Amino acid sequence: MTNNPAIAVTGLRRSYGRQVVLDGIDLHVPEGTVFSLLGPNGAGKTTVVQVLSTLIRADAGEVRVAGHDVLREPDLVRAAIGVTGQFSAVDDFLTGEENLLLMADLHHLGRAEGRRRVADLLDRFDLGDAARKAGVTYSGGMRRRLDLAMGLIGDPEVVFLDEPTTGLDPRGRRDMWQIVRDLVARGVTIFLTTQYLEEADQLADRIALLDRGGLVAEGTPAELKRLAPGGHVELRFADDRALVEAAAALGVAPDPADEPLVLRVPGDGGVRSLKALLDRLDDASVDVDGLAVRTPDLDDVFFAVTGRPVTPSQEVTTR
Repeated sequence: MTNNPAIAVTGLRRSYGRQVVLDGIDLHVPEGTVFSLLGPNGAGKTTVVQVLSTLIRADAGEVRVAGHDVLREPDLVRAAIGVTGQFSAVDDFLTGEENLLLMADLHHLGRAEGRRRVADLLDRFDLGDAARKAGVTYSGGMRRRLDLAMGLIGDPEVVFLDEPTTGLDPRGRRDMWQIVRDLVARGVTIFLTTQYLEEADQLADRIALLDRGGLVAEGTPAELKRLAPGGHVELRFADDRALVEAAAALGVAPDPADEPLVLRVPGDGGVRSLKALLDRLDDASVDVDGLAVRTPDLDDVFFAVTGRPVTPSQEVTTR
């Protein structure tokens, strides 16, 4: 590991004709982390991936991946990265093993080394039993695992996952999440684009919110959630008397729309504020039957900073 960031982007701009898709993007992704770019369809997520992976050129800006300039050293960038796009690159007429061997040949691996890496990836991605079966017989989850394995044949430092779990069932998504965690544990840097809020929340060390070609917020999941109002502690009581006494002690009026015997107290849910709240109830000799900390989710954050939620748009998408 070097002192260089895995990805460094300054002033990235890209247009298609008169339509500005990316308008001055700055990104800094440390090595061995998961960075998630979150936004609705048409926000420019895939365009960012295409620029970073040398598939298209930026109109302006400086972009470095794995320490290499994507414009001046594209071959070195390609040698250091793996890419799994929204749509599977699996050849339906080849077996899983043959798909991987083809990728090994494209990476100019020797016969013995190529077969060693193919065997290792088939085992790591639980595809050994299906290795000799044609890709057309694979389920959606198996195809995504094979697609990702193909992107890893070159042992990349940085992996771009462009909406990798689109179309997968919940089990398939969670299998993919575990694969991502395993890759990061090996020191790989993951650049993840997604519309799934839970996915970014589960996996990412840092998240950037992209909207209409610009970054509107960036931070850890916890930092971003603090940008949205609505965090509260939900207190539950055994009877009406305890509820009334708690409301008086905390200076919070019960909301008639809430469940019976439930009191919502605004707060960030932090340990210090939660302890202070419970101490006040203890001083007032009020017993709490149960509590839950409710924090805003990333959709709340996106709505707070853009005025609209992260939902697939109906507009024509220019990736």
